[in-house]
Amino acid sequence: MFSSMNNKVLIDTYFNAVRLKLDEDFIKLLEEEIDRRGIQSDKVERMV
Repeated sequence: MFSSMNNKVLIDTYFNAVRLKLDEDFIKLLEEEIDRRGIQSDKVERMV
């Protein structure tokens, strides 16, 4: 579903979804894709 997004866009989308309190299922899908890509939390913080 999110495979066409680059990592930066994925992370930005995740943080915006959390900030806007979007649907928890959508946020969970984003988290799963971040995990699937093996993006570590320290890398996430630097991408914001």
